[in-house]
Amino acid sequence: MTDAAQPRRSRGGGGAARRAERTSVKIETAKYIERNIPNFEVLTEEALQVIETNAETILEEVGVNFVNNPAALELWREAGAIIEGERVRIPRGLARKLCATAPSQFTQHARNPEKSVVIGGKNLVLAPVYGPPFVRDANGGRRYATLDDFQKFVKLGYMSKWLHHSGGTVCEPTDVPVNKRHLDMLLAHMLLSDKPFMGSVTEPSRAQDSVDMCGILFGKEFVQENTVMTSLININSPMTFDDVMMGALEVYSKNNQACIISPFIVGGAMAPVSVAGTLTQVLAEVLAGVAYSQLIRKGAPVIFGAFVSSIDMNSGAPTFGTPEASLVTYGAGQLARRLNLPFRSAGSFCGSKLPDAQAAYETANSLNMGLLSGVNFMLHACGWLEGGLVSDFEKFVMDADQLGALHGLAKGVPVDENAQALDAIREVGPGGHYLGCAHTQANFKQAFWKSDVLDYKPFEQWEEEGARDTRQIATSRVEHLLATYQQPAIDPAIREALLAFVAEKKASMPDAFM
Repeated sequence: MTDAAQPRRSRGGGGAARRAERTSVKIETAKYIERNIPNFEVLTEEALQVIETNAETILEEVGVNFVNNPAALELWREAGAIIEGERVRIPRGLARKLCATAPSQFTQHARNPEKSVVIGGKNLVLAPVYGPPFVRDANGGRRYATLDDFQKFVKLGYMSKWLHHSGGTVCEPTDVPVNKRHLDMLLAHMLLSDKPFMGSVTEPSRAQDSVDMCGILFGKEFVQENTVMTSLININSPMTFDDVMMGALEVYSKNNQACIISPFIVGGAMAPVSVAGTLTQVLAEVLAGVAYSQLIRKGAPVIFGAFVSSIDMNSGAPTFGTPEASLVTYGAGQLARRLNLPFRSAGSFCGSKLPDAQAAYETANSLNMGLLSGVNFMLHACGWLEGGLVSDFEKFVMDADQLGALHGLAKGVPVDENAQALDAIREVGPGGHYLGCAHTQANFKQAFWKSDVLDYKPFEQWEEEGARDTRQIATSRVEHLLATYQQPAIDPAIREALLAFVAEKKASMPDAFM
């Protein structure tokens, strides 16, 4: 239909259209963050060189353990390492040389190509909480997680504008057998969302199941030539690489899928109490892990990981949002950039039992630290509670809302002609106001970040509407998102093939809950 042939709208149509726009369901996903602000760097060149030298000394003199993995020991031996039992001592410079073949950035493809992400460079990809066995909400309290809870979190992640990634084990569905739950979790990510997701690492065969399911979803050839999963490989700090995690890494590396090589550090328990000592150990562990991935397959995509908390010396419990953890994260970011590797760290970390003031303070410290430290992949970006034991529904949407503020901060300060706003200043002049000026009218929809959770109403209106606190508003937000969820379309043949794969795998083995 040509412009001339378009029917004329009746009067009042514009108002109706605007009302429809306000009430319609919109499923938006913001593009991954591209930073236009500098990284915050705390280590001098001298400090960096000291830490790098000391890390090489640890690898050479102390070494790392590769447990129950004779094939790994043989690979290291062939590469030039010294093997004593399960201890691998890596000559100075060898690990760094091996790490040089890892890519500085890579694309993780989503089944919806518009939602693929680039991990590395100045980019920041945000993914939700990972791993808690418990969930909490305002109505049901704290309880063991179920598959229904897991599916709800995947739906919330899909509906959340500022999350770029569906994540992995957003909670541990304890009502499904241990040896089969990875199949249900992967199926949920593949069918209920079209964002990128993570693979299973709890056993090498489950990593292979992840690769095989991706072969159905994307095509086997596509999977071998492209990265469609990012998966978390934790190092048993201090300096121990177990056969389960290394077995999963071997599967993913062989199949061109990305691994986050991440020391699991609680300062004072699994690493020294000093920032420099912790950074030295983190670097040594990452160098060994990334180097091993390159022994498996040169060019395999990897991410320099650093999960760091300090410890409460009275109770032994991990603490979050602390200055020491921030300093380690800032320093680890500098070390990752010097290795030319993508960097994973930070999240919505807190030790609080509820989404309260403690949770908000610690989470804000952790999120902002992640943005400024140059993190490229932020796991646990929303929903984390109780030191990672709990995935909380209200906190999930509260945190996801705050991720929009990170997007805004990362833009920096534009100084193009529109941003300079000289015409607006001239138009308003002394003593006027900007509410009705042309520049405001042209820019107000995009000028400011808008929260979907925080309340800015006048006191009287807030009181009339029930005097709700942030958690109560978040409860309503969870209910709204789940009620308006719309499943993304998928080829029916692919869906049936995935369901058949899962059914056949489950039927091939008895249930195991240990």
